[in-house]
Amino acid sequence: MAEVEIKQENLVYGKSPLLTDNVMHYCPGCSHGTVHKLVAEVIGEMGMADRTIGVSPVGCAVFAYNYIDIDWIEAAHGRALAIASAVKRLHPENMVFTYQGDGDLSAIGTAETIHAAARGENVVAVYINNAIYGMTGGQMAPTTLLGMKTATTPYGRDPRLNGYPYKIAEMMAHLDGTAYITRQSVHTPANVRKCKRALRKAFETAMAGKGSRSWRSFRRATAAGRCRPWRPTRGSRRTCCPTIRWATSSLTSKIQGYERDVNYCRIRRTGRPRWERFSLTPA
Repeated sequence: MAEVEIKQENLVYGKSPLLTDNVMHYCPGCSHGTVHKLVAEVIGEMGMADRTIGVSPVGCAVFAYNYIDIDWIEAAHGRALAIASAVKRLHPENMVFTYQGDGDLSAIGTAETIHAAARGENVVAVYINNAIYGMTGGQMAPTTLLGMKTATTPYGRDPRLNGYPYKIAEMMAHLDGTAYITRQSVHTPANVRKCKRALRKAFETAMAGKGSRSWRSFRRATAAGRCRPWRPTRGSRRTCCPTIRWATSSLTSKIQGYERDVNYCRIRRTGRPRWERFSLTPA
């Protein structure tokens, strides 16, 4: 069949030219493909394709270089932000970002993450939090919610035994080196659009920094994702629709929308219509 040519004025939506034709290896219902698409679209719309360097460590997204056609560096497990810091200092004119999961950024990479933010490194960290170790068999992660059943917490996460989950966005927002912290989700079309705007703002804020160590320059955008194979319990594989319903009712309600922009010194939480001045005490 001959390919139909669509006139530009009639084009409603098109695939980003930065997305390759490779078939993604992610499970059906996984959020990685959606976030990959958003990252590619934002980079392309900013005209930064030839000046962007991505850093991908160990995790489900270790093959991100197969799907987004930009320059990539592979980092050891948890060390992506250490690599990104060096790259940005050597090439301050480039846009540098990491693409990390919760097992990488908030477990083995906790030290690199916190210190990169404390130093105010002029990079963006795209953080996919699905609250579980999805690639290695569905074990409990630092971000696993209380009561959530995993392969290593078959009766649910108990704080007396397993401790409490990290609230990474809130933790990072207290560091003076951060400029923009936001938490988004991609479980509905409306949330996908909001997530894209947040990513665009994070990248634009990064490129507005001067030099390789600008004050309050670290940016972090979190996407609350869903991991179909290991949600919700006992390592049993689940179908896509129940997973999406679980993510909507549990993950996105317990891990609320969050945004901190130090340029305006404010926090915005989902369900709170008023703007509040940032303070170190819980609201």
